[in-house]
Amino acid sequence: MSAPVKLGLDTFGDITVADDGQPVSHAQTIRNVVEQAVVAEETGLSFFGVGEHHRSEFAVSSPEIVLAAIAGRTRDIHVGTAVTVLSSDDPVRVFERFATLDAVSNGRAEVVLGRGSFIESFSLFGYDLADYEILFDEKLDLFSRLMTEQPVTWSGRTRAALENVDVFPKTDAGLKAWVGVGGTPESVVRAARYGYGLMLAIIGGSASRFRPLVKLYHESLDAFGHSGLPVGVHSPGHIAETDEQAWDEAYAGFAAMNDTIGRERGWPAYNRMRFQHDVGPEGALYVGSPETVARKIATTVQTLGADRFDLKFSTGMLSHGHLMRSIELFGTRVAPLVHEFLAEGAPAPRS
Repeated sequence: MSAPVKLGLDTFGDITVADDGQPVSHAQTIRNVVEQAVVAEETGLSFFGVGEHHRSEFAVSSPEIVLAAIAGRTRDIHVGTAVTVLSSDDPVRVFERFATLDAVSNGRAEVVLGRGSFIESFSLFGYDLADYEILFDEKLDLFSRLMTEQPVTWSGRTRAALENVDVFPKTDAGLKAWVGVGGTPESVVRAARYGYGLMLAIIGGSASRFRPLVKLYHESLDAFGHSGLPVGVHSPGHIAETDEQAWDEAYAGFAAMNDTIGRERGWPAYNRMRFQHDVGPEGALYVGSPETVARKIATTVQTLGADRFDLKFSTGMLSHGHLMRSIELFGTRVAPLVHEFLAEGAPAPRS
């Protein structure tokens, strides 16, 4: 890496619980997300990302609006999505919304484009899952043309054609875009073809499994004539003063979310043994003390040559207070340790 790794946070606006154990309202959760972003900036972090979902477990269905509120409360931290489900949206409207966010944030907007890991938005907005692949292919192609900020002529199967159409507002210096990838080579090559940063969503298994995809991305960038584009990592985690405290605080939320999704997808029930594996060196959860999490992040960054690491810090049952403390620890203690460990050669996480 030619520059120090950038560290950020992602949230899906997970519905948390209050001190009395009752779920917090969607409205209060959104207000809490804004406060969390303010603390992220105060601790010196580089990025705050908000995901898009359309189901009861998550409060944020319109991330750009939340991000605009965050932009109004902050000055330096970059704000963006994690991810924007482009397949079930309109590329013209997505570009317009993010160009507007870029204006109100004074050039701090980023968009991470993806197909999403949930499918509720397809039926909600009238799309057929049978068109899953072509929807993303065509819409990413149109979005890439809009990114030139020149009049666009385009036609395809998934929306009305455009003939020499100009789109507004224009940005001051262009919009930064990434493609979120879950692990398929085709998605990696697609990101390279259009000249977007690669954001790897590593939510299961060891980060080392993604090295071939990073290699493919760089080879594809060369083949398509692009260079200097970043690789990022998005992974879940939680930080507390000690490993044991972090594990105890985080387990219920991870178990509840895995079991909820698992019932829909046929996964086995989650258990503590699996959780302890996932928080270990070969797992995808960055849960523990500041030193434990920093060592694991540093190892991942070094293994993949990543330019940015975003910790998905919110998962279900954790209270707003726990999340705020996790953010503080990430910015004030984890971030300096990551840079220190990378300078020393990124020692392997302790088992």
